[in-house]
Amino acid sequence: MKLKGKLVIIGGAEDKGNSEDTGFTKDSILKRIVSESQHKEDSRIEIVTTASSVPKEIGKDYVKAFRKLGVLNTGVLLIENREQAEDLKNIKRLKAADVIFFTGGDQLRLTSILGGTLFFEILLERLHNESQFIYGGTSAGAAAASESMIAEGNSEDAIRKGAIKTATGFGLVENIVFDTHFIQRGRIGRLFQIIVSNPMILGIGLEENTGLLISNGKMEAIGPGMTIIVDGSHIRNSNLLEIRDGAPISIDNLTLHVMSRTDVFNLEERTLDIKTPEDCRI
Repeated sequence: MKLKGKLVIIGGAEDKGNSEDTGFTKDSILKRIVSESQHKEDSRIEIVTTASSVPKEIGKDYVKAFRKLGVLNTGVLLIENREQAEDLKNIKRLKAADVIFFTGGDQLRLTSILGGTLFFEILLERLHNESQFIYGGTSAGAAAASESMIAEGNSEDAIRKGAIKTATGFGLVENIVFDTHFIQRGRIGRLFQIIVSNPMILGIGLEENTGLLISNGKMEAIGPGMTIIVDGSHIRNSNLLEIRDGAPISIDNLTLHVMSRTDVFNLEERTLDIKTPEDCRI
């Protein structure tokens, strides 16, 4: 499904302007969300805390962060069950929002509560038809955006057959799986197993405080960190079908790309355009 709206997918632990000395950094992801939104500081931003085990607390954190950026029209949508996802008051707020932002937590909780509800249908409809509408997701909110999402699997055993379990995500982008907290938690093996199982899928691992702005078939790297892309379309061979569960996987000819701020990846052509920002040049 091709969307007209914009996605901002974040690896977690993004800058919320907590530094007393500097506040937000100049390449802040939340700041970029505001600048991309239809009405800038006058935009309506709704924070969806469904994935979180502490929804009220995390909601307050994001309201505070966006207020620091001059966005005063920010609210928290406390949707904790499927009945609330059908509530017309919540639907009305979704329809009025310029940005809908999904926090971290448990992505399976997020999809199981919202999937197939009126709230989710309206969300898809807006993303499909409105070029200025923004879906922002961090950690669980990012992982849930793909068709297939990683639901279980630790980093240590990730490159062993059967160690990773997947579930159906929101499907906002096709043939992509997102993994978050990627560098900090050593999760590259998780993507290797996902990709060797279906080389058509593109694996994307986001470092913390790192994001991707996705629109018009392209992904721009935003924030100060790195994004790693695993492309299995040129795999020549693997031992996946010959080994038992728990055995290590061998893969020949995986393609990896590493993106940093301002780089652009073309999803259709699967090519990376490296665009070094001025403040990083020698």
